[in-house]
Amino acid sequence: MNPEIGTLTLSTASAPARKPWLEHWLDTCRDLSALTATHPMMDAVIDEIDGRMIRVGDQWLADFASCNYLGFDLDREIVESIQPYLEAWGTHPSWSRLLGSPVLYEQIEERLTALLGSEDSLVLPTITHIHMSVIPLLAASGTIFLDSRAHKTIYDGCQVARSRGAAVRRFRFEDPDHLDELLSAERDPTRLVCMDGVNSMTGNAPDLRAFAEVARRHGALLYVDDAHGFGVIGERGPGELSPYGRRGNSVVRYAGETYDGIVLVGGFSKSYSSLLAFIACPTEVKQLLKVAAPPYLYSGPSPVASLATVLAGFDVNERRGDALRAHLHALTVRVLDALERLDVATPNRSAFPIIEIPLRDHDRIDAVGRFLFERGVYVTLAAYPLVPKDEVGFRVQLTAANTVEEVDRLIAAVTELVERGELRKASAAAERAAA
Repeated sequence: MNPEIGTLTLSTASAPARKPWLEHWLDTCRDLSALTATHPMMDAVIDEIDGRMIRVGDQWLADFASCNYLGFDLDREIVESIQPYLEAWGTHPSWSRLLGSPVLYEQIEERLTALLGSEDSLVLPTITHIHMSVIPLLAASGTIFLDSRAHKTIYDGCQVARSRGAAVRRFRFEDPDHLDELLSAERDPTRLVCMDGVNSMTGNAPDLRAFAEVARRHGALLYVDDAHGFGVIGERGPGELSPYGRRGNSVVRYAGETYDGIVLVGGFSKSYSSLLAFIACPTEVKQLLKVAAPPYLYSGPSPVASLATVLAGFDVNERRGDALRAHLHALTVRVLDALERLDVATPNRSAFPIIEIPLRDHDRIDAVGRFLFERGVYVTLAAYPLVPKDEVGFRVQLTAANTVEEVDRLIAAVTELVERGELRKASAAAERAAA
């Protein structure tokens, strides 16, 4: 049987009719296509859930692929809050926000702005919508300085800006000095720096204070996507229950920064388990977006259940959020301590709840994924070309709804993988870095 990508077969029979770009695309995606076609953890249909246990066919697995970091998707207080909003608003008032904005949006923006400590905020359906529409507006025909490992959706937004006349320069990941060099050499006065907050693969936050200092010194606007940090990390200070800080109000507050020259983008789809995203920005930028950003002008709105979940989530976050984050931190440290004992390499140095575990041999991703599935552990497979071959492995995402028993099941499976020689050793990685 030939693996397929959509309706495009990988058999050689149709090769003469192919275009060179299509050949390149099929060849690049060959490994991922084959994995997706046959692997139980790719394109899986989840038949049932019970807390953070999921059923795929006849197999029950502990779920470490969810990004619902605070467990709001399963929180009874939040779930039970939704019905009154549905009675009042129906399931989906289908105006674009330009034509009709239910007051729920304004309520969310008011509470969000207060939580973040920003000048203003605007909510739109998804982060992808924001990147594709806002980056081109902010860049105009100037120059974008793009983090070399920024999320694909940021990259795509920069490509739209490039098609409209902007130039794009890339700076090295986690290297504010390289950004400084590029900005020093740039003559274009319109400068936009685009980067991630908490990285979706390494689980680490950037040195935001260093990047903000460089951007401000060169008159550049710093645009930060903190999809994975919002809700998890926040302002530091007395009374915090974990090193994640307080209130989950994102990487800007966690770094002790202000919004001077910083635009923050984040989403509610992860920590708040809702189909909604936001941009924290000056009021004058918000007013511009309300007449120039296509998602505000044309897109259908988020479902009422999502808006209700966010509003209820704000209440839960204020009353119980820090305790949930403390539990999440404890689970994450339990995994990281086990990896250290087992001498397993991971790029995570933050103890944030995203733990990438690279394989010793990238060709073993299929076998390792099946082994984890058989042991009742569900993770995110990071296969080539989604990541470079030397970073192929699997990603563990912990949530406050996971249990110690589920974490111990994961640790037991990782221990077996170490005994089989499947995982990269931390000591070997350190020796290579030193050399």
